[in-house]
Amino acid sequence: MERGKLEFVVGVFVLVGILCMGYLAIKLGKLELVGGDYYELKADFSSTSGLKKGASVEIAGVEVGRVKEITLKEDQAQVVLAIQDGIPIYNDAIASIKTRGIIGEKFMGLSPGGSGDVLSNGGTIVDTESGIDLEQVISQFIHGNVE
Repeated sequence: MERGKLEFVVGVFVLVGILCMGYLAIKLGKLELVGGDYYELKADFSSTSGLKKGASVEIAGVEVGRVKEITLKEDQAQVVLAIQDGIPIYNDAIASIKTRGIIGEKFMGLSPGGSGDVLSNGGTIVDTESGIDLEQVISQFIHGNVE
């Protein structure tokens, strides 16, 4: 009888460990099991070099969403952003691709604007700023093409 009790305790311990590992994988991977409370906005860029799906969207250094999708639309890159409900973004907002540090990861920085109408689900941010391509800048400096 003691052996059955020991096996039960070990089984419960293993099950709790697996559940904890699953929880950490979801939280650290920033995955969503159920579609959260988000609305989508679009922004067109001449270049999204280095920006990846899942990158954070920030206002004043605070994460307010994620990059949901990056596709090619005609000759520009269209980025779909998933923004948390309750965060108003106005039609005069500016979307910028920024870099953490010199060679850090790329993220989307938003200046939410303040005048005009609030963008609704599926709205488009008109004013965008593509990120600086560090390799291109270094190449221009090395080859003497800096203006």
